[in-house]
Amino acid sequence: MSEFKKLHDGSKLLHLPNAWDAGSARLFESLGAAAIATTSAGVAWAQGYADNDHLPVDSAIAVAANIARVIEVPLSVDFENGYAADPQQVARNVQRLIDVGVAGINLEDGNDAPELVAGKIRAIRQLERDIFINLRTDVYLKGLAPEEGRVAEVLRRARLYKEAGADGLFVPGICQAEEIRQVVAGAGLPVNVMDWPGLPSAEELHQLGVARLSAGSGIPQALWSVAAGMALGFLDTGSAGPLIAKAMPYGDLQALFLKS
Repeated sequence: MSEFKKLHDGSKLLHLPNAWDAGSARLFESLGAAAIATTSAGVAWAQGYADNDHLPVDSAIAVAANIARVIEVPLSVDFENGYAADPQQVARNVQRLIDVGVAGINLEDGNDAPELVAGKIRAIRQLERDIFINLRTDVYLKGLAPEEGRVAEVLRRARLYKEAGADGLFVPGICQAEEIRQVVAGAGLPVNVMDWPGLPSAEELHQLGVARLSAGSGIPQALWSVAAGMALGFLDTGSAGPLIAKAMPYGDLQALFLKS
């Protein structure tokens, strides 16, 4: 069993602060993260692209390689839809991630039929390489089923994805404790949820049986807002404002990347 897969054994809740480049990944590792995951939105924005499959696959893999270069903990890459419709091409793309040292991926079903997604999982499994496939279902995030039928639809997809070879189930947008309990009980896979308004506390999530908690795109979204405010202040007055006093010292940032 891989080191990354062991982190999903349920003994404690795996907190994943989602990074968007090598610098943020190294920072989060230095703060004690047991593993690093990327946010596809944050990666896309940092590279100058919109989220939702607009990022060129070569750019996605280059960012992953650069992150893997600077961290020692396992890396999981938010790989959107695999950047292809054809399952075999998705598998070839994933092979490139494996080659640069990636331990896991998120693969999402938001814009694809579940049967096609299952085909992508099977194609990746045919690589016979050790990579953790965390299948993100957008039933809640994109409202792919009526509210009263969302748990049932998540579990229907979970069965399909598990049979195809998925290692985990990611259900962003779910936040009601009873619905989380039902998904955990019925999925047959380690369940991942995302920081979301109304989500139970980390302690309660662990008690509910959740294996993994993701920060999603919240951290880069907040930083974009802060950067915009400071830049506007500078453009207007020549001063970046009071937040500059809270800036991380130059020496501390340098120390993250200077190898002893």
